[in-house]
Order: sequence, then structure tokens, then C-alpha cells
Amino acid sequence: MKWRVRRAGADDAALLSLVANAAFLDTYAQSLDGGDLLAHCVKNNSADVFARWLGDPACVVTVAEVEPGFAPLGYAVITPPDFPIDLQPGDVELRRIYTLRQAHGSGIGAALMARARDDARAAGGERLLLGVWEHNARARAFYERQGFAVIGSREFVVGSEVHVDPVYALDL
Repeated sequence: MKWRVRRAGADDAALLSLVANAAFLDTYAQSLDGGDLLAHCVKNNSADVFARWLGDPACVVTVAEVEPGFAPLGYAVITPPDFPIDLQPGDVELRRIYTLRQAHGSGIGAALMARARDDARAAGGERLLLGVWEHNARARAFYERQGFAVIGSREFVVGSEVHVDPVYALDL
């Protein structure tokens, strides 16, 4: 599979919303209540959410696309941190990093992660933080292979379910 990773622009909000919803539903459909999943996607993965990030100079959004045709296969979003832990100057949050299932094992996830690290450093970041669903063993193993270590936890709500998710950090 041939693909590319590029910085997303203002015109990409709708396509990012689509891939975000597809990846979230694909990842969690067998684990969480369907109504809760849909409500979460409507609230958190809308084109408006992505448009806000794309318009915020403190955020960087990256998209991975298959070639030819440039259909989206994944994305990453870095933002200022929003975690209930002791934050340090220079902390940056990897708010989202998702790939569609057909991209698993292709190197796209590692490329998105490398780009997120580079973008965080370019923004003056010294530590990259991320939260992950406690039961997502595949994602947790990926982050640990990338050098992340658990430094705390946070509550993450999807519908009526409250999850206690680990918070990972990587020194940049």
C-alpha cells in the first residue's frame, strides 16, 4: 500500500470527521453501547470540532491518505494538554491518533506518531502526553513500542460509561 502523510488544512474538516467516525466506530463497536458510541461521535467527531482545531494555531492536525486517490486512512491531532494530572511547561497532548483497520501494520501509525513528535517539538513541546482506553491492548502496545510510559490516569466518559484510562507520556 502506498500512502502519504500531510498537514491537514481548513478544507479537510469534513473528511477528518468521516475518518474519525469510521475509526472510532470500528475500534469500539464491539465494546461499547451503540447509542453511546453514536452520541459520542456526533459530539466529538463533527466537522465543526475539526474546523476549530484546524483554525487554532496551537493545534496541528495531520492526515494520512492512500495513493492514488488520496482517500483518508488515518489522522492525528496535537493540542494544548487537557489532563487531570500535574502538567509541566512544554507539555503537548496527542489528542487523537487513529488509523482505519486496513491501515494497521502499514507503517501509517508510526508515520503519524513521528509527525506528531516533530510537530510537538516544533511548537516548543518537551513532553508528549496521550490518553488511551484502558482495554485497547493494541494501541497501548503501540504507544509502549514508541517509548511512551504511563504517568497517571483520567476518567473518560462515553455515554453512560465512565472509563479510567491511563495517561502516557514521552519525553521529546
